[in-house]
Formats: sequence, C-alpha cells, structure tokens
Amino acid sequence: MQYTIISVYAPSMFLFCLPGKNVLYCYLEERSTLLPMYFPMPINTLQATTTWHNVDRTGKMEIEWLRKAFAFHPLDLEDCAGSAQRPKLSIYQEYLFMILLFPVYNKHARAIEQAEIDFFINEHFLITVHRNEFPVIKRFYEELSASDTVRTRFLGENSAVLLYEILDRLLEYCFPMLDHTDLDIKNIEMNIFTGNEKQMVGEILTVKTSIVNFRNTMSAHRNIIKNLMKANAKFFDTDTLKVYYQNLVDLTVNIWDILAAQRETIDALHATNESLISFRLNQVMKTLTIFSVIVFPLTLLAAIFGMNAVDMPLVNSRYGFWYIVTIMLVGTIGMFTYFKRKGWLK
Repeated sequence: MQYTIISVYAPSMFLFCLPGKNVLYCYLEERSTLLPMYFPMPINTLQATTTWHNVDRTGKMEIEWLRKAFAFHPLDLEDCAGSAQRPKLSIYQEYLFMILLFPVYNKHARAIEQAEIDFFINEHFLITVHRNEFPVIKRFYEELSASDTVRTRFLGENSAVLLYEILDRLLEYCFPMLDHTDLDIKNIEMNIFTGNEKQMVGEILTVKTSIVNFRNTMSAHRNIIKNLMKANAKFFDTDTLKVYYQNLVDLTVNIWDILAAQRETIDALHATNESLISFRLNQVMKTLTIFSVIVFPLTLLAAIFGMNAVDMPLVNSRYGFWYIVTIMLVGTIGMFTYFKRKGWLK
C-alpha cells in the first residue's frame, strides 16, 4: 500500500496519510496497530526525504491540527495562534521551535510593518506557520510543487537544508524594501532644497517610522541564527551546514548596516529640513518686524497730529497736511534705505 509519512516521533511510531484520504493515521509498530485520527489536514504538504508542512493560516482548525498531529508544547501552539511575538528559539528533546519577525510592505499605509513566521524543526520535518503574508514563501512552495528536481534538491536531504533556503529567501526579500527606502530618501533629499520643506515633513516621518520598524524587526535575527547553528548540532551535521548558516548571519549584518546608514541619513535630512523651516520662519518674522518698525513712527506721528489740542504746529497752516505727509514719506524712505543697506531686506 502506498502512503505518505507525515512525521516520525520515535522508531516505533509513524504518522502518515493514505492517497486520496484527508485523514491522518497513526501506526504503532509495537502493537502492529493502525489508528485513524479523524480530523482534516488544513495545510500544504510536500515530501521527499524531508516533509514540509506549510501552514498559511492560524485559525482554530490549523492550531487544533498541530496539537493533535504533533506532540508540540502547548505554549508553542499558543504563540502560533497569537499576534506578533518577540523572536525566540526554544529547544526540546524532539524538536526546535523558533519565532522570527520579517518586514512586509503595506502599500496602503506606505510603511514597513512586522509579520511573524514560526518554525517547528525536526530531522524529519519542517513546519512553517504564518498568516500568508510572505509572497516569497508562496512562490517557493509553488516552485517545489511544480518541479520534482527542485523538490528533491531541497527536500532530499534533511530539514536544515530546507530551513536555510527559506530563511535565505526571506532575508533576500528584505533588500528590495531597503532599495525602495533608499529611493524615498533620495527623493526627500532632492525636495527639501526646492522650497517644499513643509510637504517633506510627512514624508520624512513616514520613512523614519519604516526604518524604525525595520530595525525592530531585524534586531534579534543575528543572535537567533547563531543560537540555531548551535542547536542544530542536536539534529544535523553542523560542519556541513556551518558555511550556509554563516551566510545567513552575514546577510543579517549587511541588512543591519544598511539600516544604520539609512537611519543616519534620514536623521540628518530631518534636522536639515527643520533648520530650513526655522530659517524661513525667521526670515518672515524679521521682515514683519522691519515693517512694524517702519510703520510705528508713522502711526505715532499721525496720532500726535490727530490730537485735538490748541496751537498744534502745522495743523492750522495752509500746507500743513502736505508737510506732515512729506515728513512721513521722508522718514519711511530713510528707514527703508537704511535697512536695505544693512542687508536686512532681501
């Protein structure tokens, strides 16, 4: 009879499904007993030497399937069902459990946000649990489904090879987002010196928020992967995989360095933009102050000659009005010329 092995818990216990049956069976070798486990498998599964279960939903049905089909710790399943957690690596006798966060781009908010992916790792299987937020995972699964050669390449050895490829693709997926952020920074740099400082405030804050979210997402990757390399010795040949997993560490360092440079650049542009806004505001205030200084003597002069007093000079003169107007004009032109020569009016 043909069947597909889902998992091996011990030399005497197998989980498998029969062709055309969406039911999981448990075979106990000690008792030569086949036990049907009547619940559906709401997952995508690929198999060769290693089995990959790609759980792209975290509803009650999926978590219940994981609970019944595998002897996972209840706290791990609780982490899978919950919202984004902090990255972590838990080591058990039969498997490893790892939580990682990766950035995803929200087109509507025009911002980078966090998305969680959980891994259950054993010598015989790899289970990925996420909310279908990673196009790169979907494309990779489709590649394996479409080609026996590709499937054998990544599933023909142990699950560490498959895990490396998934992590490598997820990390490489970060670089287009970094390039997009670079373009946003260059656009801001071009616009802040063309009189669009106020319009750039919102753009700068959006980019700064994305960089902060990106940095928070990637902050724990290097240590988690290094610990994973040590923990993998329990299940895999670490000498063979060391070079590959060190490449993942190098990718995380590269991403972190790019984010550090982007943060410094956007902070500098933010400070420059604020300085330009303050400078232009000061220019406006200086101009208004100068005009206030020019107008104040005229107002004072008009108020003095407007008083209803006896024997007011020039008031009863035939050309008194024109004398007063002339005094005002001469004073105005004199102050304007003085301010102009001082360079206070531009």
